[in-house]
Amino acid sequence: MDKKEGFLKIDGKAVSATIKDELSVEVAEMKKKGMRAPHLAAILVGNDGASQTYVGAKVKACEQVGFESTLVRMEESVSEEALLAAVDKINEDPEIDGLIVQLPLPKHISVEKVTAKIRPEKDVDGFTPANVGRMTLGWPAYISATPNGIVELIKRYEIETSGKHCVVIGRSHIVGSPMSILMGRNGYPGNCTVTLTHSRTQNLREIAQSADILIVAIGKAGFVTGDMVKEGAVVIDVGIHRIPDASRKSGFRLVGDVNFEEVAPKASAITPVPGGVGPMTIASLLSNTLLAAQGKVYG
Repeated sequence: MDKKEGFLKIDGKAVSATIKDELSVEVAEMKKKGMRAPHLAAILVGNDGASQTYVGAKVKACEQVGFESTLVRMEESVSEEALLAAVDKINEDPEIDGLIVQLPLPKHISVEKVTAKIRPEKDVDGFTPANVGRMTLGWPAYISATPNGIVELIKRYEIETSGKHCVVIGRSHIVGSPMSILMGRNGYPGNCTVTLTHSRTQNLREIAQSADILIVAIGKAGFVTGDMVKEGAVVIDVGIHRIPDASRKSGFRLVGDVNFEEVAPKASAITPVPGGVGPMTIASLLSNTLLAAQGKVYG
């Protein structure tokens, strides 16, 4: 845990590597007992570069921890019926524990229909109505990977949450809304007083300044500046953006929704971009797939 600079840098890359090591040990134990390895299937529609990168990283991570993986590629022009049939086929396959359909999907396909078609017990992305509803009720559920990863970082860094004011900036179904529910639930991490803010919130600066824990997922590069954060706040930056940078070999650099240079000196702890929340997303997906293979949520 790096606190040399006066603030604690929350190292998602290191925590994610630790989780993968733990998963590898569990998979080895399962195999020793004669059980098969967990198996994750991914459906990738079209040739979107970012989606191909994400799915490739997920397949590689499966190999690293000893999971089986299946990648189903479909053309951009695939019909909704054909995609739903592919989901059904995986739903019915007893050898596959988890299924993800990589988003975004082409415009002619209903994300809602496809998501609802995935069996809740195989929905390791935590996007189906059943898993979102169970999470909201505090029942055992697969929690979507990014919120789950943030919760795991908070746990592993033993950040106090009880009685704290948590401000979430951004209300997406994938990050902001579930984070607000998770931070307000009765448990650890949780027991926060939560304020969920978004682009229409008035006095956003003042509300952010009152946060003990600030979770930023608004999708705007450098949105949170130093004057929006109080001294000693814990800052979780979910954003990731490519900014042109001629000084880099790649021609760009990655930044988050938080202006790190301004905010870090005021924070007690902060996630960097890259290397903060991002690596935890895949680690959480793998953890959910192991739970599915063991029947721990819908067993």
